[in-house]
Amino acid sequence: MPQLRIKDAATFLGVSDDTVRRWVDSGALASEADDAGRKVVDGYQVALLARDQAHTATDPSTVGRSARNRFVGLVTDIKTDPVMAQVELQCGPFRVVSLMSSEAVRDLGLELGSVAIAVVKSTTVIVETPQGAS
Repeated sequence: MPQLRIKDAATFLGVSDDTVRRWVDSGALASEADDAGRKVVDGYQVALLARDQAHTATDPSTVGRSARNRFVGLVTDIKTDPVMAQVELQCGPFRVVSLMSSEAVRDLGLELGSVAIAVVKSTTVIVETPQGAS
């Protein structure tokens, strides 16, 4: 399993290094020493903890959909021209950008600060790893 240093685990969990150390000390997150003697935690345990602690806004819509990737957020930017628009949402820690017609922006009543839901249904999802990751 991949091992993460305490500071890297903290970054992925959105908490301080001290918080991760407290979780390790309390037994909530297991640790061990790497080859250099540094304290590390299991990457998979960190991923499970991140998933369990993820806080997203509740989807206010009541319509059933097949798309599973739904991100509720707030509109943070709208750029329009006579035909097309670029709409930016902040959905928890994620920035989602959508291109749509300017007419759609008007029809949806999108404005800065309004609640919107980004629905992503894609047959292509690209997964990358950092250079040198094992």
